[in-house]
Amino acid sequence: MSYSNHSMGSGSRTARRTFEFGRTHVVRPKGKHQATIVWLHGLGDNGSSWSQLLENLPLPNIKWICPTAPTRPVAVLGGFPCTAWFDVGELSDDGPDDLDGLDASAAHIANLLSTEPADVKLGVGGFSMGAATALYSATCYAQGKYGNNSPYPVNLKTVVGLSGWLPGSRSLRNKIEGSHEAARRAASLPIMLCHGMSMFSYSLHF
Repeated sequence: MSYSNHSMGSGSRTARRTFEFGRTHVVRPKGKHQATIVWLHGLGDNGSSWSQLLENLPLPNIKWICPTAPTRPVAVLGGFPCTAWFDVGELSDDGPDDLDGLDASAAHIANLLSTEPADVKLGVGGFSMGAATALYSATCYAQGKYGNNSPYPVNLKTVVGLSGWLPGSRSLRNKIEGSHEAARRAASLPIMLCHGMSMFSYSLHF
């Protein structure tokens, strides 16, 4: 699946980037379908490896959707091409942000969730870079829009992150704190994070 993103470049020129996402793997619920979670792999991985792991979890009421990121040159790897949800120069909150890539991945996630039944709770989660993309999606939900100001269409109910970070946390903090509605939505969204062997839950406060 491809995603085209338009962004304003220098002057009045409009730059266009197209992202080709890889294969999506689905783990169907073994019991009553109560929730759907899009699960995002880490840098250089794919959806297949995580779908095999999630298949064996004792969570029979969850449907897991495991997409595969586009293959692109990644700055932190010296430009070596591999699967990545966005380009990244350093794995940190303060690193430069590839907003085109982040928005494209967040939109791809929302598109995967958009056809789920209305009575099913929706969530997103991931590992490492996948966790970073999931947290970015949570901020899009809180603000009601992507970084490019297009409306965010999905009502997220939960976010799970394993060993990740929030890209652009400083600027996103300012945007959410400056909007009462965004702050309210952020506070209402439960998030579970795991770093190493420690797991904890919190709302999207900054």
